[in-house]
Amino acid sequence: MKQIMGVLNDRGSKYAVSGGVVCDRAEAKAFIKHLKKSKKFAKATHNTWGVILSDGTQVKNDDGETGAGAVILRMLERQNVTDEIIVVTRWYGGVHLGGDRFRHVQTCVRAYFSEG
Repeated sequence: MKQIMGVLNDRGSKYAVSGGVVCDRAEAKAFIKHLKKSKKFAKATHNTWGVILSDGTQVKNDDGETGAGAVILRMLERQNVTDEIIVVTRWYGGVHLGGDRFRHVQTCVRAYFSEG
């Protein structure tokens, strides 16, 4: 599992990104369950994620951050990445971010890709 904490802060909200190899829906759910064993991630406002399986199946969960899972899937498609789940975690800071939240999801995913 790869984790990048403190990717960005905006108006009190904090973001992190995590990811790893998964081969099916069950492994994706197990990955999220493992991530949430950490109190820090279990208490996060949103753990949004997406994965494109090698058979082309796209699986995502917005976890209350409507549309964020689709952003992750689009970025996975552009990079031609399969069987790797990416989770963008947000701790809500009390201020609605509007459309900026989608740019922040993109920033997190780019940070994940750049870490190799």
